[in-house]
Amino acid sequence: MSDNTNNRRISYRAALHDGLREALQQDPRVFLLGEDVGRYGGTYAVSRGLLDEFGPERIRDTPLSELAFVGIGIGAALGGMRPIVEVMTVNFSLLALDQIINTAAIYHHMSGGQFSVPLVIRMSTGAGRQVAAQHSNSFEGWYAHIPGIKILAPATIEDARYILAAALADPDPVLLFEHAALYNVEGELPANETVDIKSAKVRRKGTDVTLITYGGSLPKALQAAEAMAQDNISAEVLDLRVLRPLDTEAIVASVRKCHRAVVIDEGWRSGSLSAEVMARIMEQAFFDLDAPVARVCAEEVPIPYARHLEEAALPQPEKIVAAVKALLGERA
Repeated sequence: MSDNTNNRRISYRAALHDGLREALQQDPRVFLLGEDVGRYGGTYAVSRGLLDEFGPERIRDTPLSELAFVGIGIGAALGGMRPIVEVMTVNFSLLALDQIINTAAIYHHMSGGQFSVPLVIRMSTGAGRQVAAQHSNSFEGWYAHIPGIKILAPATIEDARYILAAALADPDPVLLFEHAALYNVEGELPANETVDIKSAKVRRKGTDVTLITYGGSLPKALQAAEAMAQDNISAEVLDLRVLRPLDTEAIVASVRKCHRAVVIDEGWRSGSLSAEVMARIMEQAFFDLDAPVARVCAEEVPIPYARHLEEAALPQPEKIVAAVKALLGERA
């Protein structure tokens, strides 16, 4: 994988790799730790080759204990390092909830502002690959409930490449959720892009309806918008990117422009991030709406293994199109 960031076609995986390699090159305090990140090259091959380049002091394979190695990352961050912890999948991060929520997220508050925890935790999330219920969940909405941490969901090549630098510069814990279905996606990498960790971004402009989404659902929203364009429906696609803190200003601005909104969230409907987005729209843009806010979420079941059932359980472009046409009073 090349570290040349001039305009070129690159995969999401390679973009993550290049961002990680650049961080290791530029700051000796940065190191990576987690299961299989070294000799194996990472479960999703994001850290392939880095052990040979940077050595075992900075690319550290750990025992199979998320509670332990996330705790090590917290301690290293408190000691002045800039650790990047890789958790194999969001499902396994539940084993480290105590470290993330009861330590990293509140240490700055509990110390009266004396200490910060500049820790980055990367993990894969999402379904669509037939790896069944224990490896397919989308828990980023859960984490977005917690004060003291920032939640990022890079969904594009440029965000995958450049968002890590902004995360490492933040004094507080940052969780990066990389949708596993995106690793093989390819696209053009803009040169010298800068990415902040506070702003949503419009990925497609429109006038009839706002599609609000993030992560692995962004390509589906863009596909739905393209399909609806054939029916003269102009859909704006807003990529949240940052799930905590939410960019409420960008959400409201798009809704006020389009007057209708559909939220697409791979999390389950009950208690989901989509519910929070809908609530903020109702609080701040109710009188700008021409129809009730709608949403397309995962079905309220554990993610199935069988491909046809998994696809049926997840948001899909056809479901998004149907939701929009229902808002417009048209038959899907």
